[in-house]
Amino acid sequence: MRGVFDIVGPIMIGPSSSHTAGAARLGLMAGKILGEPVAKAEILLHGSFARTYRGHGTDKALIGGLLGFSPEDERIRDALDIAKERGLDYSFAPVDLGDAHPNTAVFVLTGINGRKITVGGASVGGGNIEVRNIDSFQIALTGQYPSLIIVHTDKPGVIRDISDVLAKHRVNIAFMRVFRRNRGQQAMMIIETDEELTEDIIQDCRSTGVIENAFAVPAI
Repeated sequence: MRGVFDIVGPIMIGPSSSHTAGAARLGLMAGKILGEPVAKAEILLHGSFARTYRGHGTDKALIGGLLGFSPEDERIRDALDIAKERGLDYSFAPVDLGDAHPNTAVFVLTGINGRKITVGGASVGGGNIEVRNIDSFQIALTGQYPSLIIVHTDKPGVIRDISDVLAKHRVNIAFMRVFRRNRGQQAMMIIETDEELTEDIIQDCRSTGVIENAFAVPAI
C-alpha cells in the first residue's frame, strides 16, 4: 500500500525529497546521536550525493540538519552562512563506499564538549532515512520512533536489566535489536519505543552497572 506522502512527498524545503529533505533528516539524526552542538563536521558523500550535492542543495540540507533544522525549516536555504556565523567548521569530500546506497553520507563529528562520533546513513527516498552505522557498529535506525541506544558488553542479563528499567517507567518497546562485533565483546542495543525517553530513564539505565553508556535519540 502507498500513503499520501509516497505520492506528494514530505513537507520540505526543495527541490528533492531524497537530496534535500532526506539529507536534512540525516544531518538532524547525526546531530541528535552526537548529543551536543556540533563544533566540527567532516562529511563524506557517496554516489549521487557526491556528484550533485551543490546543485540539489544537499550541502545546505546536511548542514541545516546538523544545526537542528527540520526539513521544512526555511533557514535551510541559508544554512551554510548560518553555520559560519555559529562557528561550525565543516567540509565535504567524495568517498567511494562500493555498493552502498547512492544517497549515502558519513558524518565525522566533534561536539563543542569534545565528544567524537562517526555516523553513516542513507536517504532512501521520499524523505525517509536509515542510519546504518554508528562508529564501527553496523545498525539500522530510521528515526521514526524515540530510540534508546545502549553500549554494553555482550553477556547474559543486559537485555533483562534494561527491559526492567523501561517497564518500571511504563515505556513500551516497539522494536529491539542488538548489534555486536563478536560474541562476548562490545555490543550496541537499539530500542525503539512508543513513549519519549526522559533523562531519568537514561540515568536509571546507566545506574544498572551492566552497560558502558546509554543515550536517547528523539524521533525526527
